[in-house]
Amino acid sequence: MRLAVLSTMLLCSSTAALGADHFVNNVTGDDRRNGSQPKVSSENDGPFRTIGRGLRAAQSGDRVVIANTGINYRESITLQAGRHSGIPTQPFRVVGNGAILDGTSSIHPRVWKFVKEGEYRYRTPRFNYEMLYVEGKPGNRVPASRNKPRPKLEPLQWCHHNGYMYFRVEDGKTPEDYDLAQTGLTVGVTLYEVRHILISDLIVQGFQLDGFNAHEGVFGLRMLGVTARGNGRSGISIGGASRVTLDACLSGNNGAAQLRTEGFSKTELMNKTDLIDNTAPRIVHRGGEIIENGMRWRPPADDEPEQPGDGPDDGRGDGPDEGQPKKTATARRAKRDLFETR
Repeated sequence: MRLAVLSTMLLCSSTAALGADHFVNNVTGDDRRNGSQPKVSSENDGPFRTIGRGLRAAQSGDRVVIANTGINYRESITLQAGRHSGIPTQPFRVVGNGAILDGTSSIHPRVWKFVKEGEYRYRTPRFNYEMLYVEGKPGNRVPASRNKPRPKLEPLQWCHHNGYMYFRVEDGKTPEDYDLAQTGLTVGVTLYEVRHILISDLIVQGFQLDGFNAHEGVFGLRMLGVTARGNGRSGISIGGASRVTLDACLSGNNGAAQLRTEGFSKTELMNKTDLIDNTAPRIVHRGGEIIENGMRWRPPADDEPEQPGDGPDDGRGDGPDEGQPKKTATARRAKRDLFETR
């Protein structure tokens, strides 16, 4: 009898230790439900609609499971403090299932003002790290510098110059003929003072600063199979004393850096994590230690010490050649576009 009672107690304890699942679905979900089921089974039982609601319901060691509905999730999320932490054997998990977290915001056609020869412009709400999306992917950017004449644009090219976004349309068209958007929300996934987290199979795009930002005090974060693409500053930014592992991740098409590190952080790149320098340097190193394939990372010999596109803006437009890669051996190679494999 005592053995049976003990076995039951151990089983209950083991089950409780597994943590709870919180399901999210931006098509069938409702934030008034309890998030306990991936499908709607009653008025109260079924998925949440937003990831943020799932995170608010979660506790230490839980899982937030995101359904890939084919429709982008348009929100920013934050993981912070003990409720979004785990332990080494049971991390707090965000399971993306290939879903897309999207920070872009549409640009109304009426804000564009004609300039000349097919060129239009509008004043942007921010001066730094802007990115124009054309038909759902980052447009072809032409570098522009402070206190220099605005560059000439070819059709479907754009630049940001002295506080304005310039875009050249094709012959016979106006901005109304395109689906135009800009990087809108500030950061896709912010992490602050959390321990032992696993984020897997999530695509983050279209944020004005960073796709992922491990801001400070993030220890034991493992990002598995995530993609960061088309963000204004960097795909992934790691700062403070954070400790982060990038496992089989992709970062490309970002404005100023694919990976940005600073402070006393430590970042490990493993299992063919790919930082694609197709639009900006692979790594902008402002501090911290980087381990790539078991070896300490050092800047390539043909790279200049200071990487571009990561400085403050004085309100007059972009920094010098902001977001453009140095003409290094790696930058000269043709690189694939992460938006071509959507």
